[in-house]
Amino acid sequence: MEGKPDMRSRVEAALGKVRPAMQADGGDARVVDCDEETGSVRIQMLGACSGCPLSQLDFVYAIESLIKREVPEVKRILAV
Repeated sequence: MEGKPDMRSRVEAALGKVRPAMQADGGDARVVDCDEETGSVRIQMLGACSGCPLSQLDFVYAIESLIKREVPEVKRILAV
């Protein structure tokens, strides 16, 4: 697997594409854990995003779809 970034690095890069929009609204998100064996990723919503009723929609439509598209081996993303 030499030359190819690990799954967590690629998930972080994908998250970085939506991070400016979240930060503009006073929120953010961080990768808590990546399990390459199961393809599971745990993400924590931060700041204004953690208490926003729309954050679940943002999570599903923006974050989850982008990460799964950019990192196809991700099978499951959980908001923690």
